[in-house]
Amino acid sequence: MEVTAKASTEEGPLWEGGNKPFNASYGKLMMWFFIVSDALTFTGFLVAYGFSRFKNINSWPIADEVFTHFPFLHGIDAPMYYVALMTFVLIFSSVTMVLAVDAGHHMQKAKVTFYMLLTVIGGAIFVGSQAWEWKNFIKGEYGALETKGGQILQFVNADTGKRAAIQEFAQGIDSPRTTHQLSNGIWYKSETSLPTVSLAEVNKGFVASSNLVIRTEQLDEKGRKVVLSRAESLLKIQDATIVVEGANLIRNEYGNRLFADFFFFITGFHGFHVFSGVVINIIIFFNVIVGTYERRGHYEMVEKVGLYWHFVDLVWVFVFTFFYLV
Repeated sequence: MEVTAKASTEEGPLWEGGNKPFNASYGKLMMWFFIVSDALTFTGFLVAYGFSRFKNINSWPIADEVFTHFPFLHGIDAPMYYVALMTFVLIFSSVTMVLAVDAGHHMQKAKVTFYMLLTVIGGAIFVGSQAWEWKNFIKGEYGALETKGGQILQFVNADTGKRAAIQEFAQGIDSPRTTHQLSNGIWYKSETSLPTVSLAEVNKGFVASSNLVIRTEQLDEKGRKVVLSRAESLLKIQDATIVVEGANLIRNEYGNRLFADFFFFITGFHGFHVFSGVVINIIIFFNVIVGTYERRGHYEMVEKVGLYWHFVDLVWVFVFTFFYLV
């Protein structure tokens, strides 16, 4: 009895706030509960990604070769530049959120309004940039062939060592082409649109271009894609069964299809979080303008949404590291 009484006496001051343990409001505690649970969700996704990558390490796409686009710089190889810019914008928006929260603590409405506006702009730029990156990832750049076993065959100019786009060397064949439908072909396959070139046209152009060789999705000991000789390439292309342009949940011109699956799922899930944060920030922004929090006498709502915004920024640091850097 004495031990129990002593413990309750020692813990009493910490919890005697009733609905505000540790002097934290109910809303702030619930935000922390959400952040912890969501962090566990993202952790599970990234662990699954890491396991799949380790299991398929020899065929995993190289990020520097996938994310090479930069707006208004078509044809210029800029590996990871735009992704780095996106990351900087999102982190900077976290800084402006900190300044908005600090201004709220000092009841400075004008500064809260200004910094919330910058936060909204930064988040909107990030979401738009991610959508642009998805567009390029889905569209693809060079195209590839896929074998019956699911391996991706890319093309390289043996003279320069640079990738060759299948649309550039494929030679046209005067024959009708129709989309594959369930009713007139293999029952478990269908396609919504035709690739820009057919498999026969790629084969014909490859045979006619003696400077082209095939690069497989497999990595060598130095972490580079294995490039076949011309003779090996002529034999390997005979195993190809389909033309692949860009990436989707079924096929991926960059390499292992699991990379595209995880990319769409994890970056899309994070992008949804950022988009939701932008919408919430806009609502808070207009509430600040009309003086809602001035009348309440505090800007705790800005602080609570700030916790969420810092969380999505921190999660992106891990996503950026797993997908683009490691």
